[in-house]
Amino acid sequence: MPLISYREAINQALAEELERDPNVVLMGEEVGQFDGAYKVTKGLLDRFGPKRVMDTPISEAGFIGAGIGASMLGVRPVMELMFWSFYSVAFDQILNNAANVRYMSGGLINVPIVIRGPANGGTGVGATHSHTPENVCAAHPGVKVVCPATAYDAKGLLKSAIRDNDPVFFMENTILYNDKGEVPAEEYLIPLGSADVKRQGTDLTIVAHGRAVIHALKAAQLLEAEHDISVEVVDLRSIRPLDEETILASVRKTHRVLLVDENKPFCGVGAQVSYIIQSKAFDDLDAPIKRVSAIDAPAIYSKPMEDEQLPNPQRIRNAVLGML
Repeated sequence: MPLISYREAINQALAEELERDPNVVLMGEEVGQFDGAYKVTKGLLDRFGPKRVMDTPISEAGFIGAGIGASMLGVRPVMELMFWSFYSVAFDQILNNAANVRYMSGGLINVPIVIRGPANGGTGVGATHSHTPENVCAAHPGVKVVCPATAYDAKGLLKSAIRDNDPVFFMENTILYNDKGEVPAEEYLIPLGSADVKRQGTDLTIVAHGRAVIHALKAAQLLEAEHDISVEVVDLRSIRPLDEETILASVRKTHRVLLVDENKPFCGVGAQVSYIIQSKAFDDLDAPIKRVSAIDAPAIYSKPMEDEQLPNPQRIRNAVLGML
C-alpha cells in the first residue's frame, strides 16, 4: 500500500472528485496559481483549468457566500479557508444560511458545499489564527463537521464529504500535513459519522479527534512500556454526525474514559461526549470521566508555552496515571 502524506491524500481526494464529477469546483485564496497556501491543491489548476480551480479575492464573506449560492444551484464547491479561524468573517453565510437552507426550503434545496482548511493551534501564529471551532460549528443543526487525524482518513472522509448533499466543514491540521500513512491506491470512501478504534486496549479508553489522536497514541505507547497499562484509543473522525455506539462500546469494555481534544474546555467537544457517556453508560463507569483539553486561554504566541497549552503525550500520560 502506498505511503503518502496527509497533504497528498487530500490532494488525491480533490483530484479524483474533480475527475469524477464535472460539478465539483475548487475555490479559495491562492488555491490555483500558488498551489494553495499549504500546497494542498498543487497541480490541480494545470490539470483542470481555471474554470474548475479558481483563485478568489481575500474576502471570506464574499467567496464563501458565492460558493453557497453556487451549491444551491447544483455546483459542488470545495472552498479552502487559509485558516478556519477566518470562519467568523463568514459566520452569517455558513451558519445562518448554509446550515438552514435545506430545512427552511422543506428539503427542496440542498447545499452540497465543503469548506476545508486547517483548524488548529500549535504553530505559533497567535490567538487570531489558532482557533479550533469544531464545537461551535457542530452546535448548529444542518451542518456536518469532520476532523481527520491520518492520511487514510483524510482522503476517504473528504471524498465522502464532497459527495454529501449537506454543508460539510472539513477541519485539517497544518502540523499533520507532512505526516505519512498508508493509503490504498484503489478508490475508497469512509462514511461520515463513523468513528475508528485506532488502538485496542482493556484498562482505559481515550476518546480524541484530530491531532489529539496522534498524541493519545503516543501516550498509550508510553503507558504500556512504562507501566503495562493497556489503553484503547477511539478516533471520533466525525464530530457531527457523532458515532455514539463506538464510543459507548469502548467505555463498556474498559470502564474508564479520558477525553482528549484541542478545544477549549468550556462547551467543548469533550463536554458533549461526556454527557453522552454519563447518560447512556453511567453504570459501566468505574471512575469519573476526565478531560485533557487546551488550557482555557487564547492561543499563546510563545511556542514552548503553546506546546504546553495544548494536549501533549506527557499531559495525557499523567492524566491516565491519575485515573488508575
